Amino acid sequence: MKQSAGTLLYRQTSSGTEVLIVHPSGNYNRHAPWSIPKGLPDAGESLEDAARRETREETGIDPTGPLEPLGSVRYTKSRKQIHAFAGPADPNARPRCASWEVDRAEFVPLDRARELLHPEQLPLLDRLETLLRR
Repeated sequence: MKQSAGTLLYRQTSSGTEVLIVHPSGNYNRHAPWSIPKGLPDAGESLEDAARRETREETGIDPTGPLEPLGSVRYTKSRKQIHAFAGPADPNARPRCASWEVDRAEFVPLDRARELLHPEQLPLLDRLETLLRR
């Protein structure tokens, strides 16, 4: 089973919590769902380090603070397992498309993220909300 790792970075605004998500590039992905920034770990790289690197590579945002594991989700069709880590983003962070792999990188409110995100990644939003209530 392929393993992937990514982050669910969040920030608090006057209107609530926002999360950083990305949209895959390519004409064939025009109607594809959004995702957390994620990717495959390099040989010998920890899942957390891979999550940090992939976020930096895809969005230009460097998650330097502490990250909390959110567990993993599995894609039914591709059988890929995605390990996620949550952490606060700099309130002034401005994501950009830092890789050919994504054509959009944005902070969006949690409700909007629920509409855009890949359905099998939605449990990650629930886990983040639980984490933030602690």
